[in-house]
Amino acid sequence: MGEEANEAVRLLWGPPAKPSRGPKPALSLARIAAAGIEIADSEGLGAVSMQKVAGLLDFTKMSLYRYVPGKAELVALMVEAAVSEPPQAVAGLGWREQLTAWARKLATSFTEHPWLLDATVGPRVMGPKELGWLERVVAALDGHGLTGPERMDAAVLLAGHVRGIAEQARAARPGGSPEAELLAVLGTLVHRHADRFPALAAAMVSQDGRDQALDFGLERILDGLEALITRRTG
Repeated sequence: MGEEANEAVRLLWGPPAKPSRGPKPALSLARIAAAGIEIADSEGLGAVSMQKVAGLLDFTKMSLYRYVPGKAELVALMVEAAVSEPPQAVAGLGWREQLTAWARKLATSFTEHPWLLDATVGPRVMGPKELGWLERVVAALDGHGLTGPERMDAAVLLAGHVRGIAEQARAARPGGSPEAELLAVLGTLVHRHADRFPALAAAMVSQDGRDQALDFGLERILDGLEALITRRTG
């Protein structure tokens, strides 16, 4: 584990600092993360910098470095602070219902903080709250005939579907519908050339204007898992 990862582990997983005598520290990790989130929510992750966060807090950048070594660790703190708690396990609720609630709540997190799509890419240190999301999927599928790697892969598959839909939503106009915007761009063109694209033209006629991609894909993923579980457990 590199030095950067070690620092992220220390900040995300280390015990909270014990209170000491004398005046309270001027800054805290929570305040620093909140300032970074405020910038990212309004301007995107690319706008976040140690200098900008320090300015928002009315401190010098050097003061910030006493708490956070650099931007990578700052972003790790922001992710852990911004991501919501995963849905709690509910007694008697089936695995399919649990994963449906999980996927929809994850989609809400990406809607509330679109920069999370950029901040949660690739291998990296996760905090306790974020790692809890992975735990929920693996735990929900426990005891249903799937191996550990298969349960992990199921979590990756579900998260990838939610991320893909969230990316489309982010690219749409504020308050717009990705599916409606796609129809607006392609609809006239496809129907003008319906002889070359008859299947597309027919499919577009049947659209009712609702964004169904998230739920449709989620249901098909769960159908596949259910078929696999049925084969394994009879």
